[in-house]
Amino acid sequence: MPRRASSTPSRHPVRRLLIGASLAAVVPLGTLAWTAGAAEETAPDPLAVPLESLTLATEQIGQGLERPTAIAGPDDGTNRLFITEKPGVIRVYEPESGLAEEPLVDLTDVVNGSGNERGLLGIEVAPDFAESQELYLAYTALPDGDVTLARYGLSDDSLEVLLSQEHPETNHNGGQLAFGTDGYLYWGLGDGGGAGDPDGNGQRLDTLLGTILRLDVSQSCGELAYCVPEDNPFVGDPEARDEIWAWGLRNPWRFSFDHADGSLWIGDVGQGAWEEVNHLAADGGGANFGWACREGLDEFDPGQCGDGAEFTDPIFTYATSAEGCAVIGGHVYRGAEFADLAEGTYVATDYCSSTGWGLRTDGSGGYKDAVIGEFPTQVTAFGEDGDGELYVVNDLPGQLHKVTFAEAAE
Repeated sequence: MPRRASSTPSRHPVRRLLIGASLAAVVPLGTLAWTAGAAEETAPDPLAVPLESLTLATEQIGQGLERPTAIAGPDDGTNRLFITEKPGVIRVYEPESGLAEEPLVDLTDVVNGSGNERGLLGIEVAPDFAESQELYLAYTALPDGDVTLARYGLSDDSLEVLLSQEHPETNHNGGQLAFGTDGYLYWGLGDGGGAGDPDGNGQRLDTLLGTILRLDVSQSCGELAYCVPEDNPFVGDPEARDEIWAWGLRNPWRFSFDHADGSLWIGDVGQGAWEEVNHLAADGGGANFGWACREGLDEFDPGQCGDGAEFTDPIFTYATSAEGCAVIGGHVYRGAEFADLAEGTYVATDYCSSTGWGLRTDGSGGYKDAVIGEFPTQVTAFGEDGDGELYVVNDLPGQLHKVTFAEAAE
């Protein structure tokens, strides 16, 4: 689950930067300059209405979930949704009949769901799911809570562990899984937990903690149950793990790919001052996002700032406690139903404040951002169905909601 930010004695005012006089109606919260390693400049999507005119709403379509954590939509023509529950169960939502009572998968005998942040945390469907019937799952395993990547076969109820990483604390487990447009599977891992990254994992390359991995799970290589893509940024570096794609992250609880350009949008949960969103080009492997030398743009722990370290800045921040407690990264909308309104808009929220933010590239190397609505309380994850429409689940209410868009009345 997303970790509520740890308390800290220092607090900063919310950073506000107006991006041009034409955006006077926008409520920007810490929009930052484009930096090296970020996604390439792209023109605004022509179909969408101006960001300051966009609003979002949600429609509840399911209830009775037990602490839902992630959503995946198989592209098999059914428009079903697979929803993970923290204790280790996968539920199915059918558009015609609603949320099925019986679980699709029950892994409570292998998932360690103790504490607030452990459990079954991530799910992704195989690109060839219609034929293979395979799912990829991220969870904390019994008995010790090792963060684990596994492949599950629905046709034979098989579970194959592909990769496991020791995790010393109960919090900051990450857990997001997503296939990139390159066909590789990406997996996010938190920094190992504890306040302030006490082991310095965020600025280490010899551990998988505090990173996003990039794996070829379509085959195995030697003793590995997967292969490492040859163009991963640290392949051949004896002091680094080959699987790492990006590093310097605290708890990248939720990230997603823009289907149009393959870029990666990451919501990284903050320590106590800043929540942040990062944006990385499809070829941006090797980016260091700075934790725990930095939190947001501010120095956090100078003892973890290596000489000559180069960091990729977040493209959006907001103040923890003042504006929320844990960022919930969302998706870039690429569906058909609201394409004339929201095409190309990245949507995110916060676990505590429920604020709905919209972000877009402005075509000139920067971003526009606006508050475009409010989500239900305690959203934990976004997901897409096979048509690219957006959904969210929320935690203790245990509900599923569809996200809709409209143009604000003048």
